Amino acid sequence: MRWIAACAVAPLLAQTGIEISGRVIDSSTGEPLARVRVAVVETNTASVTGSSGEFKIQGGPGGATLRVTAVGYRPYQIRLSQVQGAMEILLAPETLRHSESVQVTAGAFQEETPRAVSLSGNELKNLASVLADDPMRAVQGLPGVASNDDLQSQFSLRGAQFQRIGLYLDGVLLHAPFHTVQGDPGSASLTIFNGDILDTVNLHAGAPPVRYGDRTAGALDVRTRDGDRRRFSVRGTASMSNAGVMAEGPLGRSKRGSWLAAARKSYLQYIIDRTSDDPTIGFAFSDVQGRVQRDFGKRWSGSLGLIHGTSGLDRTGAERNVGLNTLFRTDYDFSVATANLRFAPGKAILANSRISLLREQYLNRNRTDATLGRGFYREWAWNTDVTWQQVSHAALEFGAVVRRMGDNGFANRIQNAPLPPVTIDQHRGTGVRSGGYVQQSLGLAQGRVQLTAGGRVDGHSLAQRHAAMPFASAAVQPTAATRLSLAWGQYVQFPEVSQYMARTGFRFLLPERAVHTEAALDQRIGERTRVRLQVYNRDDRDLLFRPLLEPRALPGGRLYFGNILAPTGNTLRGYSRGWQAFLQRRTANGFTGWIGYSWGKTGVRDDRLGIRFPADFDQRHTVNLFGSYRLRPTVNLSTKWVYGSGFPVRGFYSGTAAEFLLFTERNRLRIPAYQRADFRLNKTFVRDRWQLTLFAEVINLTNHENIRFDELNGIDNRGRVRLGFDKMFPVLPSAGIVMEFY
Repeated sequence: MRWIAACAVAPLLAQTGIEISGRVIDSSTGEPLARVRVAVVETNTASVTGSSGEFKIQGGPGGATLRVTAVGYRPYQIRLSQVQGAMEILLAPETLRHSESVQVTAGAFQEETPRAVSLSGNELKNLASVLADDPMRAVQGLPGVASNDDLQSQFSLRGAQFQRIGLYLDGVLLHAPFHTVQGDPGSASLTIFNGDILDTVNLHAGAPPVRYGDRTAGALDVRTRDGDRRRFSVRGTASMSNAGVMAEGPLGRSKRGSWLAAARKSYLQYIIDRTSDDPTIGFAFSDVQGRVQRDFGKRWSGSLGLIHGTSGLDRTGAERNVGLNTLFRTDYDFSVATANLRFAPGKAILANSRISLLREQYLNRNRTDATLGRGFYREWAWNTDVTWQQVSHAALEFGAVVRRMGDNGFANRIQNAPLPPVTIDQHRGTGVRSGGYVQQSLGLAQGRVQLTAGGRVDGHSLAQRHAAMPFASAAVQPTAATRLSLAWGQYVQFPEVSQYMARTGFRFLLPERAVHTEAALDQRIGERTRVRLQVYNRDDRDLLFRPLLEPRALPGGRLYFGNILAPTGNTLRGYSRGWQAFLQRRTANGFTGWIGYSWGKTGVRDDRLGIRFPADFDQRHTVNLFGSYRLRPTVNLSTKWVYGSGFPVRGFYSGTAAEFLLFTERNRLRIPAYQRADFRLNKTFVRDRWQLTLFAEVINLTNHENIRFDELNGIDNRGRVRLGFDKMFPVLPSAGIVMEFY
């Protein structure tokens, strides 16, 4: 713990030219900060810190006010009048709350969860994009993550679709946390929560710890930050696609708590209108969120959180371009409220207990204002996690969760008058999902060997069955810079209530299962650089699929035109295997970023049809690159480049753009390779009580033509099909502005 000389420098007495010296460090990592501007307000003299974070500057007579600024950090100002020692100034990244102390760690990656990859601070902001300002866009830049769609926040992980990845917000598993159009999988989507309120994001791509349940492909752990306890501030943001405001400050005069509130409204339609040649595309959203945190003593603290958002589609003006069963107007509401109680009865035990309430509601209409679909989902959940640090090298973790989920809705198909609409799907039901876990960690050989074993048991009232999931991992650290790890675990994901109760589903659906095996080598190169190599295998069982839904060609030249009422079954089993390499440098000075390459192969077999095919999100080669560099105290440059060799076109198709035909094999046609290079420049201007940051960005700088598969648009009697493809963003400049008052 380092003490800040908040009122402590040499007497800036009645002399002229008194020298002020000190050091500026990052409040989150303790790293000295170079290229930071330190200025004396009264005389307007300034100095820039060197590589060690140190500065020297001449003060004025009778005292001095220092203002310390750097792009990507919150400005810091202090009035100096007396002395008590050397000066040390902490700068906090602008996306994190101010800290009055520094926790000394063993390096830039020390606080990461083993085998996970984390994002925090300026990495989250620079990767999120000015255009979308979406924290999930930042996650899309991580190794092993594939997303070949400019309009969607969802991504795939090692060949698995997003529905198999658990998104946890402050320990609460979210159901559908996106502004999107329900019933239209090809619509645009953005994350429901604001990136300005996030603290860290951890991605567990393989064999996640046992506390993450009910998902089979991975876990994304998102943590929100508390408000600033030190001072009140307001931040306004405006860009070509959205505008927002955020305020935060201490709670009461005692400052034993904090509050934070934010609101956003999108203008994404403006961008879509100017980049898409499809007049039927439309999308807009708005949301508000807040958080209050309070300490009740040394052992107790609590917090309340609320997120509410609305989004919708409006294709007014495109009536002639859409059919009776095309979504014309949609409304979607999402809310999540949480209450958390944190209890630390002693230094060795920490308990977190949460209650959450989720609510989702949508209504879809066609161009004649007839209802195409309606749905209402609600869920309340309670979960508790306890960590008991038995001794310095051993920890026991355990917890439990209960979730009560209700879902009802329907989907209609409109026929030509005077025929009434046909209900093609309908569901209504309630289920309880409950479970618990326990995990024991043990360190041996002075921490060079780490062993972990545990498991969880989960059940679902609609399935009337329970599933046990063991987990084990081992890590060996032969040197201080080298770490070898191996993890193995089983995972279960129960069907949704809507799948159990729908016309196309049934009560005897089995839970999906996956077995993860992962080996990793982490090699540090100095304190700020590392290389990570990973080899993985995932065996999937009982995956849900509708084998009779899609049209296809049959042997002998016959055609099958599909069945919209085809039942859902546990007909798929498959695998995902591959490897990935990751080189990362993380520092507050100089170049920071990474490059990751992933090779993977994901395949499935359908037991009903007796066929094998690549999974819907099978992509053999993926490259993710990110780099950021602070050129000057107020100027930062960052870049992101993503390459993907291409996903399959989902369905039984073959041919070329000139003519597509129904085929006997599934997912043999692939979308061309995706690549996109983005550049972003941040420039900050600082004044006494406010700070202005300008963002400029060029999206898809090389103007690469990226496309995505939308849907099947038609079939004729000869098996010729019309496939819909959407063009992604061309080269597109964007700009934004952030104004902060404090």
